Amino acid sequence: MSDRLPPPHPDLHALPLEGVDESTWVDVIHKMDEVYAQLLADEAAREEKNAELERTQQFILSLLTAMSDVLLACDQQGLIEETNAAMCALVGRPDAALRGTPAAALMMGGAQGEDARRMREALAQSQTRRDGAVVEVALADAMGQPVPVDFNCTPRLDHQGRVIGHVCVGRPLGELKRAYRALQEAHEALKRTQAQLLHSEKMASLGRLVAGVAHELNNPISFLLGNVSALRKYADRLEQYLGAVHAGPLPPELAALRQRLRIDAALADLPSVIDGMTEGAHRTADIVNALKRFSVIDRVERGPVDLGQVVEQAIHWVRKGAAPDFRIDWTPPAAPVQVLGSAGQLLQVMLNLIQNAADACAGRPEGRLQITLEPPERPGGRLRLRFADNGPGIAPEHVARVFDPFFTTKPVGKGTGLGLSISYGLIDQHGGHLSLAPAAGGGAEFTVELPVAEAA
Repeated sequence: MSDRLPPPHPDLHALPLEGVDESTWVDVIHKMDEVYAQLLADEAAREEKNAELERTQQFILSLLTAMSDVLLACDQQGLIEETNAAMCALVGRPDAALRGTPAAALMMGGAQGEDARRMREALAQSQTRRDGAVVEVALADAMGQPVPVDFNCTPRLDHQGRVIGHVCVGRPLGELKRAYRALQEAHEALKRTQAQLLHSEKMASLGRLVAGVAHELNNPISFLLGNVSALRKYADRLEQYLGAVHAGPLPPELAALRQRLRIDAALADLPSVIDGMTEGAHRTADIVNALKRFSVIDRVERGPVDLGQVVEQAIHWVRKGAAPDFRIDWTPPAAPVQVLGSAGQLLQVMLNLIQNAADACAGRPEGRLQITLEPPERPGGRLRLRFADNGPGIAPEHVARVFDPFFTTKPVGKGTGLGLSISYGLIDQHGGHLSLAPAAGGGAEFTVELPVAEAA
């Protein structure tokens, strides 16, 4: 170091001074050596403290630089004394240009704006409240656009505990909003997953119950159909016999009994009664068969299925059946789109969805169904098949129950309430998902998601 003292002159004791002997000079030289040694020790200690201070400053600087929150350190008048890299990047100005400027001048609208006024009020509250003050203001970014920031202003104290300034730390609310939006989306996804799990468990439990009920119903239905067939034969024989008996003149008492018992009306009504019983038994058998399909665990062989052909086949059968004039907008894909599954079961699902749309649009002159096939967004993903009709739609209170077994909004005798439940179960067994949402132009939109078959 250039400011160190030179060593003592080695020949000072040789200078002749009156009244000073040699021992005195020896003491002086020893004292000078001690002072010089102390100076060297003090110099070493000062260099160590300077190095420690530099390390501390570098540590604080690294903390300020690494902060994602913006920081303002102001004096008591609100003039900026220190900022961090996040603040400089936000306002588009270097730290040197910000120092000495009023913190309120960084607000949207300038130093005389409403945000600047709220910032000055927060700094004033910070002087009297040790826990600080919170204020939400809008900073002007590098492009002059407002950036909402939530500042927490706390007092800055000296070594004697006196307030000498303020420290304001804030986080742009855009980041908080994005985090909240991501959390909300995750929460909604969790709710949907939970609802699907509950529905799957409910369907599995109900399936086991329905399987037993369907099995038990088969016997009485077969018995009923067999007896109805025998009853029809008996009725024909009785009609022939009574016709022969009534062909000739009857005694007055038998004629009166025939009229009182309304034998002729009973004979005329008997065929319709038998037909009604037969129709009811067949409808009950159809319901039992639907229950069996609903409850059975899929054991059929599965392979690649061209979904476009399945949709076209379903459209063909619906038009050949109860809805020949129903308008269906469908553009087949240019290339085959294959999924791994059962063609028969997927056809059953497509028939249910198309027939439901036709029933919903019945009586509407402009009723139609739009079927759209969306390929997977990425390899190995799921395709989406959308069925959007312009019918009356589904009431909000019914949306959560649409896939429940036996739930239907159709009139009595028009549906069993099992079509969508069976379709939901079949798509689930194929590793896909069936969902319902309101259509963009009114009506309902069912979406079938299925995994694409891997190429061989």
